[in-house]
Amino acid sequence: MPFVELDTNLSADCLPVGLEKKLCAAATAILNKPEEHVNMTVRSGLAMTVNGSAEPCVQLLVSSIGVVGAAEENRGHSSCFFQFLTKELALDQDRIVIHFYPLEPWQIGKKGTVMTFL
Repeated sequence: MPFVELDTNLSADCLPVGLEKKLCAAATAILNKPEEHVNMTVRSGLAMTVNGSAEPCVQLLVSSIGVVGAAEENRGHSSCFFQFLTKELALDQDRIVIHFYPLEPWQIGKKGTVMTFL
């Protein structure tokens, strides 16, 4: 059950129409998870900096059970997410930062319990 959160200082009207759906589809392919399991959030117009600059930027948080724990895995994921974000948002790679967080089943609540018991 991946969680993908995109934070940006770009205003909503500067984002491509349907970015959340496109990013969800990309995350589905990149992380090899069904779309109905991907949770997506896009937050725009934030006061933020990357590398000390407030020029247009993005921070992407990707957390999931079992697919973001190893350096080699994340290296591949990072490459694919960077390709998507640079194309869709017309940003240079140095304006994008990605955080990968592995999750354990007991850290995600669903259906009145946690994933461990589902």
